[in-house]
Amino acid sequence: MTGPQRREQLISIGRVLFAEKGFEGTTVEEIAANAEVSKPVIYEHFGGKEGLYAVVVDREIQALLNSITDALSEPDHPRALLERAALALLDYIENSTDGFRILVRDSPPGQSTGSFASLISDVASQVEHILADMFKRQKLDPKMAPLYAQMLVGMVATPGGWWLDSRRIKKEDVAAHVVNLAWNGLSGLESKPSLRLIHPKGR
Repeated sequence: MTGPQRREQLISIGRVLFAEKGFEGTTVEEIAANAEVSKPVIYEHFGGKEGLYAVVVDREIQALLNSITDALSEPDHPRALLERAALALLDYIENSTDGFRILVRDSPPGQSTGSFASLISDVASQVEHILADMFKRQKLDPKMAPLYAQMLVGMVATPGGWWLDSRRIKKEDVAAHVVNLAWNGLSGLESKPSLRLIHPKGR
């Protein structure tokens, strides 16, 4: 195995173990055993378990942010953008289950990135400008857009974790109900919400 190939192998193995056991529950010995290498190989490539974890987390955050950015890349009705963003996050949860489980776990002591709170902030920053534009059009204070962005992303991410474990509801229905609450509020909930305004090219 070449150096780059070995590095990718260790990242893949670490991703699975961190998702299953968390950072604290995963040992360097375990990673080495699964990769059939000695512990010094891991230290050579990443400096230790912390370095490997940081690489795994950074990749997952970037993958999620890219999917959110792609979903919001085309101008559209604000509700359609909200629907696409909700589905993009749920798509990531469905297709990158191990990655999502890593992101929602507590990050190791002393690490400022990789926590669920930092993930919410990173994703919220992608939708902030859309809300700010909408607030301006509706003569609302655009300075409050970051707060609403945090709330909206949290409304998808937290139910998304629940849905990942239960899967009793179709992904599209989860997105529709999240958008129902976010768009209509508790006082105006629809009894049978559905995704209505997604751009044809997106779905």
